Amino acid sequence: MYLSRLTLKRSPDVAALGDLLDPRHSGRRLDAHHRLVWSAFAGDPKATRDFLWRDMGGGVFLVLSPRPPGDSALFERADATPFAPDLAPGDRLAFVLRANATRTVTGPDGRKQHRDVVMEALHGLAQGARAARRLELAQEAGRRWLDGQGARAGFHVLEAGVTAYDVAEPPGQGARRPRFGVLDLEGLIEVTDPAAFLTRLAQGFGRAKAFGCGLMLIRRA
Repeated sequence: MYLSRLTLKRSPDVAALGDLLDPRHSGRRLDAHHRLVWSAFAGDPKATRDFLWRDMGGGVFLVLSPRPPGDSALFERADATPFAPDLAPGDRLAFVLRANATRTVTGPDGRKQHRDVVMEALHGLAQGARAARRLELAQEAGRRWLDGQGARAGFHVLEAGVTAYDVAEPPGQGARRPRFGVLDLEGLIEVTDPAAFLTRLAQGFGRAKAFGCGLMLIRRA
């Protein structure tokens, strides 16, 4: 795996595309950034997305991928570093994670539905109460979700705090218009199964990975 930093070029021709590459509308910005990062992995038109990314602001993106990014007319040459943490049970890691946190529910017809855990927690509250309790309920639902992730992915949550929760609406058509919650978490975890944790780290956490969710950034605590 490689952890890479992609930085938009500051050249006049790229700057002229500023409103297209970095729109002010949050939903359109997610869609534009999704396409931008794809441009660094566009060598095979039949390839499926096998990378995770996060918008760091200011035209900078962090990407975790099984191969380094290729050359792009829009980015400076990628700063790519091999990513192979040497972890042992009991290691403590500080983390930040932007995730679309969902749980899977099977309906009466057998179809699976993916429900945003924060939207579920807010459902049924009046608009005023929803605004007042938004971060409180996001904290509770986000912590439960992360505990569940850790139980399946080789880590134990020691500390976790929600720093933001927003609803993203990238452009779409009719009923296919995507709408999902974006939860920002940070805190401290303890590794219990290094192999399981690193496997899941490469796969990402939650859904909406194409739109910049799922990449957990870690450092030793």
